[in-house]
Amino acid sequence: MPSNSLNPAGDVPDTGIPATLAADMTIAEQHAWHRARLRRHPVSRRNVLRGAAAAAAVAAAGTSPFGRRAYAEDAQLAVGGRHVGYGPDAASQLRFAAQLSRPPAGTKVFLDHGPTPALGGSIEAEVRNLLTQVPSSDGGVLAAEQFYVHAPVDGLPGRVPHFYRWRTSDGFVGDIKSAAPAMPSARAAILPFRFTMMGDQGTDQTPGQPLGVAPGDYDDKYYKPDNDPAVPHASNVIRQIVAAEPDFHILAGDIAYADPSGGGKPNQFVAHGGQLPSGFDKYNPYVWDVYFGAIEASASQTPWMFTTGNHDMEATYDTHGYGGHLARLDFPGNGPAGCPSAYSFTYGNVAVLSLDANDVTYEIRANTGYSGGAQTSWVERSLAAYRADPDIDFIVCFFHHCAYSTTESHASDGGVRDAWAGLFDRYQVDLVLQGHNHVYERTDPIRAGAATKVAGDNSIVYPETDGTIYYTVGGGGRPRYEFQSGSQETFRGHELPDTAVPNSYVWTPGGDKQDEDAVWSRVRFRNYSFLRVDVRPGIFSSEMDVIAVDEYGREFDRVTFRRMAVA
Repeated sequence: MPSNSLNPAGDVPDTGIPATLAADMTIAEQHAWHRARLRRHPVSRRNVLRGAAAAAAVAAAGTSPFGRRAYAEDAQLAVGGRHVGYGPDAASQLRFAAQLSRPPAGTKVFLDHGPTPALGGSIEAEVRNLLTQVPSSDGGVLAAEQFYVHAPVDGLPGRVPHFYRWRTSDGFVGDIKSAAPAMPSARAAILPFRFTMMGDQGTDQTPGQPLGVAPGDYDDKYYKPDNDPAVPHASNVIRQIVAAEPDFHILAGDIAYADPSGGGKPNQFVAHGGQLPSGFDKYNPYVWDVYFGAIEASASQTPWMFTTGNHDMEATYDTHGYGGHLARLDFPGNGPAGCPSAYSFTYGNVAVLSLDANDVTYEIRANTGYSGGAQTSWVERSLAAYRADPDIDFIVCFFHHCAYSTTESHASDGGVRDAWAGLFDRYQVDLVLQGHNHVYERTDPIRAGAATKVAGDNSIVYPETDGTIYYTVGGGGRPRYEFQSGSQETFRGHELPDTAVPNSYVWTPGGDKQDEDAVWSRVRFRNYSFLRVDVRPGIFSSEMDVIAVDEYGREFDRVTFRRMAVA
């Protein structure tokens, strides 16, 4: 496949469209092709439900959010895979979501909630039915019917725990959990807080559906020789995030890897030992069942805020491949129209913008330009408003494709730089958090494309004058990547005297690589990790410690961001 095609081979999910067609099809065009094919090869609802009943094997194997509960039509309806997020007003709104163990068949689902464990209030949940029909590499069609429940709760006091449980009308009663909305941004009300971040997660567990899926097919166990498949890296990172007790968590794209190919191509299910046809991406919707169970220990109590990466362009669904996410997740919806994963929220003195880099990337272009420039216009308006707000000190942007990184696999994306780096300079964005490259890498402060100073471990940075620091934190669980040939790791206790990378590259508008010297690369750590960010708001000045932590809880990099509070 030519290097300047929209969808480079191996980078976009293969869903069964002939390679010659898929190479230059957008996600929307692939979805239309896919739906037309399924109309010619219909699957009866009876067969779909028979597939759902087979999930008993999943529960027995412990790979379902429902534990050992039978996933069958005649079993009691159960609720699992709980996850919480913010609404459009993060300081007063929470969005509760979960997955049902089977079709509800008239059974009602409720969220009981209240300011104490006694609860006191109850609302009937919205049930979103997600029907998936995916061509299979053996000539058939894999059908899945999944059900997700959603319940919004508004009018809450900021940062005060709110208690909840899921309940069904046929007798299921879940345990009581609590989650809290964001801290208000009024200067006199803010206190220290913490958030965590990583990207490129996936799951260590192998989905049990359809039958015959083996480790390495649709999970994080496709390990390369130096990535031990016996070590549950994604689970280790989750345990450390739970132990950190953050007020919220952000995930910079490539979420569950139900589409492990990640190219935005038409989807196709491939059984164990099967061959993926050229021009398609692998896809198994049941990976999401496992994923929600894997993150529940954190996401059921800590708001998780997601953006989308290339593996999240699931061409099986509409809305540019994001239709599945709209059924499963609750995005705040306060961003530009038609860009569900572009939104913003504030927590205390920090403004957070989630951006969809699939819209601007030069590397994997199945969705490039889909917003028609609306997202970038919204980014500029939002950054200008937040920088003018006297209650906001720090601005954090997170997205998937990297503006600055140096791995062999993806390196830097010129599309992200061209669209947003100038805006980050103009509005003095403090912190940019990226995924995509399965390593940890941190730059020196950058302004106008060049490093302004050396910022080693334990440095203090003044973003207003020094510029923006870019972090790549793609070590959430997927097998790690290599840095450029000859480029060494450099982190606490193993610092190099010269950290520049002379042989990196950046993606160009035609989908090609252009060589560049990466003199801005300061810290490189090739292992599984996440960020812990501790914010200390102040009356006269505020600080933010950005700390890199490995999968076993060991700190290996720290930078303190300091800003004078706006009078």
